[in-house]
Amino acid sequence: MLATVRAVSSKCSPVPCPTFRSKTHMDSPPKTLSSCTFPRSSSLSSPMQVEREGNGGDSSSVITLQEWQDWGTASPFPAMVAEIVEELRGLERDMDGQMSFGGLGGKIKGDFKVHEDKKHRAKYQALDDSEKKMQFFSARQIACRLLGSRYYLCQKCWLALEDCMCTKVVPFSLCHGIRFWLYMHPKDFLRQNNTGKLLWQVFGVQSATLCIYGIAEHEEIMWNAFKLAGKEKVWCLYPNKNAPTQSVYDAFGQDSSTSPQCILNVTNEEKPLNFVLLDGTWNNSAAMFRRLKDKANEVWGEDLPCISLATGASAMHKLRPQPSWDRTCTAAAAVGLLDELHSLQELSTLGFDKQAEALEDALGALLDALTTRRVRMGRSITRRERHNRDIC
Repeated sequence: MLATVRAVSSKCSPVPCPTFRSKTHMDSPPKTLSSCTFPRSSSLSSPMQVEREGNGGDSSSVITLQEWQDWGTASPFPAMVAEIVEELRGLERDMDGQMSFGGLGGKIKGDFKVHEDKKHRAKYQALDDSEKKMQFFSARQIACRLLGSRYYLCQKCWLALEDCMCTKVVPFSLCHGIRFWLYMHPKDFLRQNNTGKLLWQVFGVQSATLCIYGIAEHEEIMWNAFKLAGKEKVWCLYPNKNAPTQSVYDAFGQDSSTSPQCILNVTNEEKPLNFVLLDGTWNNSAAMFRRLKDKANEVWGEDLPCISLATGASAMHKLRPQPSWDRTCTAAAAVGLLDELHSLQELSTLGFDKQAEALEDALGALLDALTTRRVRMGRSITRRERHNRDIC
């Protein structure tokens, strides 16, 4: 893997896999923005543009609210992230040098990394509460990724500027009675091959909302929405081994207790159905699910209901294989959910098939962009298969 090192002066991211349609994205003609149907809360932009403020022509000395929200969120800038950014800037001034980032995850490099690690390890160890430690870990990840990605990644698609795919993504309105929550691990935030970002690129940040694990402001917003909606309107797409899961048909089909109200449930804009998608590695997702489960028990006194989907293979397996072929990426899981909702007779007129197709097209565009980047960098576009025993 070629590591790109970049200097940044602060003065200046698990459900069974859905079945994919048979069309091949690599052969599909690109769409243009002239044919777009824009949702109310979404807009596409050119590659990342960060406003340069005073300071003798240097870039902004702080991360502004606008810059933060341009990465795909409508939330306020998290206080702990802002605090860590300021600490990094202070350390930079003390060392009279510049932070540099590079490699996988845009990690801090060089001598600055040694001093930064020492300082923040001491702060982490001084925290006497496990919740504070977890929040500090998440905030530090986000702060470093924000600073390391400035002027390097497109803020909309999270790809390197030369690989920006925004013109190939066609926004589409999601059914007003559906809301996705991307519960993302901080190590997946700003990852170029992350697929969860596609949901708000296509459907808008109000229909597909980013919630970063361990970021207090994000989790508060999400749980306030869940409390308002009520437990019967919150579902997690995750195969919970410790409790029974339901299929989409079990939860919303003709034989379910919600069937008589099914159409009303998925067309109620004021109290939509909330679907949580865990966006992280499978190991990290286990911890994320436990956190959701614990909070649900605290709020409602019982576990969060879980939905499982039909199995199949995701197009992203070509470049980013999963631990086994019955697991998939976040965007593919959302496609599968929309397809299965469309398959219910009561919901077949609500356009879920078109919404699924729009998201699948965006996933194809991401696959094309990542493939093109690999070819340009001289890297293989075929990945070693894993767990062949799982392939039927």
